[in-house]
Amino acid sequence: YIHTRYLMIFKNLRQGLKRQFKQTSKAFDQVFEEIIKDHEHPSDNNKENVHSKDFVDILLSLMHQPSEHHVIDRINIKAILLDMIAGAYDTSAIGVEWAMSELLRHPRVMKKLQDELNIVVGTDRPVEESDLAKLPYLNMVVKETLRLYPVGPLLVPRESLEDITINGYYIKKKSRILINAWAIGRDPKVWCNNAEMFYPERFMNNNVDIRGHDFQLIPFGSGRRGCPGIQLGL
Repeated sequence: YIHTRYLMIFKNLRQGLKRQFKQTSKAFDQVFEEIIKDHEHPSDNNKENVHSKDFVDILLSLMHQPSEHHVIDRINIKAILLDMIAGAYDTSAIGVEWAMSELLRHPRVMKKLQDELNIVVGTDRPVEESDLAKLPYLNMVVKETLRLYPVGPLLVPRESLEDITINGYYIKKKSRILINAWAIGRDPKVWCNNAEMFYPERFMNNNVDIRGHDFQLIPFGSGRRGCPGIQLGL
């Protein structure tokens, strides 16, 4: 009786999840369809921006290219849009949340950052991308946040292409490799004894790159398999 009861509960749960998944998929599909239509047939409000092509325009141009074999179709475009939104939304929110929490815990850093923003940008307009090069302390805060709190602490799994020995460690071919970016960012051998401390000034007069060129700071990974959304994330 108990076994039958559990089977009935599991069946009802699975059916409920299936209905929920269909409803969610339909809702996403409607949103993506509207996005695509807006780019295919821009409204009067958007016509002034037609000359500046974005990511969706590039995908649509690939879809409409004459070819014996379609490189991409409408369903593919929607799937790519879903990947972009899912990959960017939660990760960006987590990064901003950690940054704000550390600024609240360190009023000195917050005041210094506010002063820089007030001098460079002011309070009458939002920060523009062109301002970023003039905001070195903001850049230090971003680096320090991602050093302590990489959004993907173990990055994306890799696979060893061949048998290899690195620093005395034997790695067998086809082994799954996880890179602990969280531990690397807190290693006292690299970041001194205050590695656990939120201290953006450690990057002052320091050209450590965050885009995967310097392996002591790799929140976005490195190489050809690095995060494709790094610029958007930053």
